[in-house]
Amino acid sequence: MKQFELALQPEEAAGSIDFKALVAQVHRISASEIKTVVVAKRAIDARGRQVKVRFWVNVFFIDDVLPEQPSPPAYRDVRNARPVLVIGCGPAGIFAALRLLELGLKPVIIERGKDVRNRRRDLAAINKLGIVNPDSNYCFGEGGAGTYSDGKLYTRSTKRGDVKSVLHAFIEHGADEDIMIDTHPHIGTNKLPQVITAMRETLLSYGAEIHFNSCLSTLLIEGGVLKGIRVKNTDGKDEAPVMIPGEAVILATGHSARNIFEMLYSQGIAIEAKPLAIGVRVEHPQTVIDAQQYHCADRGPYLPPASYSLTHQGAGRSLYSFCMCPGGIVAPAATAEKEIVVNGWSPSKRNNPFANSGLVVNVDQNDFKGFKDAGPLAALRYQQNIEHLAWKSGGGSLNAPAQRMVDFTSGRLSSSLPDCSYIPGVTSTDLREVLPIEISETLREGLENFGKRMKGYFTNEAILIGVESRTSSPVRIPRNPATLMHEQVKGLFPCGEGAGYAGGIVSAAIDGQRCAEQTALFLKGRKQ
Repeated sequence: MKQFELALQPEEAAGSIDFKALVAQVHRISASEIKTVVVAKRAIDARGRQVKVRFWVNVFFIDDVLPEQPSPPAYRDVRNARPVLVIGCGPAGIFAALRLLELGLKPVIIERGKDVRNRRRDLAAINKLGIVNPDSNYCFGEGGAGTYSDGKLYTRSTKRGDVKSVLHAFIEHGADEDIMIDTHPHIGTNKLPQVITAMRETLLSYGAEIHFNSCLSTLLIEGGVLKGIRVKNTDGKDEAPVMIPGEAVILATGHSARNIFEMLYSQGIAIEAKPLAIGVRVEHPQTVIDAQQYHCADRGPYLPPASYSLTHQGAGRSLYSFCMCPGGIVAPAATAEKEIVVNGWSPSKRNNPFANSGLVVNVDQNDFKGFKDAGPLAALRYQQNIEHLAWKSGGGSLNAPAQRMVDFTSGRLSSSLPDCSYIPGVTSTDLREVLPIEISETLREGLENFGKRMKGYFTNEAILIGVESRTSSPVRIPRNPATLMHEQVKGLFPCGEGAGYAGGIVSAAIDGQRCAEQTALFLKGRKQ
């Protein structure tokens, strides 16, 4: 087998491609010698004046052994199997549960929010009425934060686990097969809910249990050994918490489950403050980004909306773009009253007129000193304080504080704001009154630097919307690096983004798989 590279015009790449004939022609190989061609990767190359679509293809010759197709997971019926309590139905929890099926253990998923269908009503209430349901929103509910936040599947965590197994699982449940070859794979917010629903149906068909509207309230521990959990109802029914016995808990609650961090702290279970990154969402007209990246006034019908990735190193701090959404929408991601949090997402076609990205600055323990009395919750309190300031500056509703880009760097209040995709609305604000100086100064420097590196980027057509504050968890739940189990509580497996061990859908899914495997090893050594 040999790998070859092919560069096509965008209009050629958009049509039907005879890769066998193309490889033979470009690389001067006899077509009769080629057995088959498999596309390994596809990427947009906009480095030159003429944009190309590059393909990397694996070519198998007559005497080669063709690659084996991946076998579908061997899920087992677990109706009468040993249970494992999985707290959270986001990527980490879902993929932990799927792996538990393969291992012959019964996942019992506890999810504070609703299923994807019923969750939509609460999202509509956020956007249209400014009402936040603290248990069902853009962060909480079936599929977690990723369900209604785009479904980006790009990860750098390739050494932590099998990325392809995660992508195959998405494809098996309805995602487009192109996610296997695209450099930055993406499902789309309009398609991901159906994929998550299909995963739920798989879990239930093999005997898993899923309890929506159920929130973990207490870990039951005796002598450092987990014995079960207490769960309270979140659908408005005034019911006493229910005790559920269990020897193992995979704690996959996501980066916004502040009640879980508070619970662990109150129970004396070790947690620690973790560095994070905070900033704003920046939104440009998509045409501005296209013109810069593709070197033309109109990208035409054969190129996707352009994206970008930018970093700036300031005096001891870095600014970087995060979760860039071409043709996307800025969404309200608050999980409680009196706070403003923004995030971004794109539909599968990325066909909205705006491009948005998080622009965030790293902050650490030195910045949390004002909240040292909160102990390991200091980073969380720092994060909460900024979100509350954003709420006050926005006018006390879900209106977000905003400022034109050049106005922000000049310290000038914007007399008007451009149209933007944030549905609840924006309020002209001096964002320096919201963001601590360690963030605002690095942001100011970085924006001016980005303008020098990317023509057209530094413009008052762009709007900064605050605040992007949920890039990662403000808390890390320590665990043994070998067993993935909490050193203090036998049977407790901190998992995914909420525990501080992942940063996106794929890395969270991989961590869920790993925690499931370690849970199985732990239970194997214990008598039932």
